Amino acid sequence: MLIKIPRGWEIPERLVTPEEVYLNRRKFLVRAGTGALAGMAGLILPGGATLLGAKEEYQPANLPPLTAPRNPEYKTDRPISSERAGTGYNNYYEFTEAKDQVWKVAREFQPRPWQIEFKGHIEKPIKIDVDDLIKKMTLEERVYRHRCVERWVVIVPWIGFPLKKLVEFAAPTAKARYVRMLSFFRLSQAEGQSRATWYPWPYHEGLKMEEATNELAFVVVGVYGKILPNQNGAPLRVHTPWKYGFKSIKATTRFEFTDKQPPTFWNEVVPTEYDFEANVNPAKPHPRWSQAHEQIVETGEVVPTKLYNGYEKYVAHLYKWRPLLAGRGSSSVHPSR
Repeated sequence: MLIKIPRGWEIPERLVTPEEVYLNRRKFLVRAGTGALAGMAGLILPGGATLLGAKEEYQPANLPPLTAPRNPEYKTDRPISSERAGTGYNNYYEFTEAKDQVWKVAREFQPRPWQIEFKGHIEKPIKIDVDDLIKKMTLEERVYRHRCVERWVVIVPWIGFPLKKLVEFAAPTAKARYVRMLSFFRLSQAEGQSRATWYPWPYHEGLKMEEATNELAFVVVGVYGKILPNQNGAPLRVHTPWKYGFKSIKATTRFEFTDKQPPTFWNEVVPTEYDFEANVNPAKPHPRWSQAHEQIVETGEVVPTKLYNGYEKYVAHLYKWRPLLAGRGSSSVHPSR
């Protein structure tokens, strides 16, 4: 009888990484390395150059109108970005990594019919059509800054309702400490999902309950006087303007109330760069992008980054237990949604 004693460097075949997984991992590492080089070189363009693509190419979607009274409480120190900047320059990896082409690649996506699911620590699990949910809410327009961790920023007139109202609709129990949010998974309609198989689709994010019920947290269903276009997260997205844009999950399908901090998409992919809170902070270092300055997409102007994206008076109390960074609050870093 032959008894084979394995050498120290040998492993059983069942532990060998499949070729497809290995190649996909290599693709991710190559892209991450390319991004790091781009970040070190500086993504803020010199000479006030804009970040938009060819002007003659972009065409806004022909969408039904949606209007609501503007809430005067939320103001910005700069003009509202053009519709081309606000809807023509987006991060949406489910479709493409080319920011100025998302509007085109996402055009065939079908955001209706659409069900929103509520589950977890709530009085009763609920599934409701997105338009039936919207009818239950009082809509308003809020002009918010949108800040990406990649240092670009737009000023957008979002139409929607406070996330707090959605939380109240779900009726969470006392056990709920976090809200886990889940996006869609449609390989046939989202070429980025079918191509980038190394990502942990569907996109998922989370907020602490006190963040979700903060007055700034907003559920968006429209923009620029129209229903929300695909590239901005139709039919329903969340916007948390004091955080980096990737926290503002698009095309949401589920809100789950949990007693444990949920995993989040970019934290799973690159945990050393993306943490759970992801608050905008110019003093918080990032290995690829300095957060001290940001660039206005439409004009190319480079300006200093504001703590909490300029919304300190609304949210600083949520993080007062944190150690101070550079003499001010605290935060973290993260790709924008």
